[in-house]
Amino acid sequence: MAESTRVVIGGVDTHGHAHHAAVVDEVGRVVGSAEFEASLKGYRQLFAWMSRFGRLDKVGVEGTGSYGAGLCSYLMSTGVDVVEVDRPDRRTRRQSGKSDPIDAEAAARSVLAGTASAVPKDRSGLVESIRALRAARSGALKAETAAINTVRSMIVTAPEELRVVLQPLPKTKLIRTCAQFRPHADQLGDPLQGTKLALRCLAKRILALREEIAEADRSLALLVAKAAPRTLAIFGVGTETAGQLLVTAGSNPERLGSEPSFAHLCGVAPIPASSGNIRRHRLHRGGDRSANQALYVVALVRMRYCARTQAYVAKRTGDGLSKKDIIRCLKRYIAREVFKTLEEDMKALAMA
Repeated sequence: MAESTRVVIGGVDTHGHAHHAAVVDEVGRVVGSAEFEASLKGYRQLFAWMSRFGRLDKVGVEGTGSYGAGLCSYLMSTGVDVVEVDRPDRRTRRQSGKSDPIDAEAAARSVLAGTASAVPKDRSGLVESIRALRAARSGALKAETAAINTVRSMIVTAPEELRVVLQPLPKTKLIRTCAQFRPHADQLGDPLQGTKLALRCLAKRILALREEIAEADRSLALLVAKAAPRTLAIFGVGTETAGQLLVTAGSNPERLGSEPSFAHLCGVAPIPASSGNIRRHRLHRGGDRSANQALYVVALVRMRYCARTQAYVAKRTGDGLSKKDIIRCLKRYIAREVFKTLEEDMKALAMA
């Protein structure tokens, strides 16, 4: 078959500094394998190299949310149909081995066979900014918690005259007190002065981190309100929850296909576990656990403040369901409601 009319499928195994690509034809024969630099220049060379073998139909890319994000964005800008490919499981790797050419070939074959069909997230819009800010905020929160824990543990072993003063203080007053310490620079060999300096450094770090978090919160409130006003209007959904659900769905939620797909992604779709005469469903332990937690928070808020939800809980409790089972049902209903508003928000944002 002439190369100009041959249809080919690409597969890419992505890494931090280089990407390995493979090309297979319509019957699964490998027609090319090569490595390219993980840069814009390398992306152009990879695309041109794949196109030499025929009409490039689809490209399967591993790690579209990490090392493959740049390549994915470039290929999508050229009009190529990009498919997100999961990394091979352990059983497959034990049977077939592990190397970059093998993984790239496996990515292409999974697209050809139809086992990989997920559409990557579009990372060129407002949702990507929200994701980046949320990542920065999350890191600052973890660092703040670690610094506070260090302060608490240091006070336990501090000199007695310092410990009896600081240990009873509430957290906010404790941090302010430690930030105001002025240890003598020429007496740092004294454990009392050395501990004061250490506590002062930690307290100033905590205050700086809190300012970072506050700045991120202000920016996120504006961005989330712009991106998802309808989702924010849902009872129990705040900026933090809406931001997480936006990041989970992406700025192109149509890639999920349907509302059940979104529920499955959030880990709230019940999994059949029936056998014989027993008909039951079990908890779905997969999906995005951060999105699952966001839906859990909404469910708790509604159980406490929404009369309609309280009536539902009372009814289902009378049916014999446990509190955990009721919350699972609520999360499934909330996922259905959220998906509809997210679709509307993204359509409105695309038209703006």
